[in-house]
This record gives sequence, C-alpha cells and structure tokens, in this order.
Amino acid sequence: MYQIKHANDWSMMTDKAIVNHLCLQLRQLRLDQNMTQEQLAERSGLGRATISRIEKGQSVSLLTLIQMLRALNRLDLLDAFQQVSPEISPLQLLKEQKPRYRASGKRSSDDKEPSEW
Repeated sequence: MYQIKHANDWSMMTDKAIVNHLCLQLRQLRLDQNMTQEQLAERSGLGRATISRIEKGQSVSLLTLIQMLRALNRLDLLDAFQQVSPEISPLQLLKEQKPRYRASGKRSSDDKEPSEW
C-alpha cells in the first residue's frame, strides 16, 4: 500500500491509486468507530455489498462518498473544498463591466447652450 507522507505526494500517484487510498481511509474511519459494514450500510442507506466494493476501491461515486461520510459523522473532511473560490473568467469580467465614457467629449455646434454671461 502506498503511504501518503506529504501533501505533494498526491500528484505522484495515479488516479486509481488515489481512489484506492481514499477507500482504505474510509474503511479505517469505519473501523475506528467500531462499526461493521452492515451498520454503516444501514446508517448511510447503501447496501452492505456496496460498502464492501467501495472499501476495495471498485465502485465509488461522489454521492456514495458523501453518504458514507455523513453516516460516519465526518462531513468535516469536506472543509478543504470550501476554501476554493471560483474565479471569474476574463471574458465574463468584460461582460459585467459597465461601458466607459469620456469625461469630456467634443460637442457639435448644435448642442451648445447659450451662456448667461
């Protein structure tokens, strides 16, 4: 099993290795709470066979991950995703900007108002 030592190690792993690591961590979270796969299945609304497949890294979706984390009372592990703030694309920024007007422009002779002086 590949052990994560530093945050930078994630980039050195294949996608499948990351999934396997996360699934093993889910299994460890369950075991730390002294919970069987059957108990986790009941609490999460998933089947026991689904829990088993997930822990082996065979079948994982984001929805099932969230269901398992909720059942394990560990939704706090998703906090890292709250720090991500969307950036506005340069094109979207241009669309949202108001048009700029000149402070003083040329006036035609027809637009002149008579001076009171």
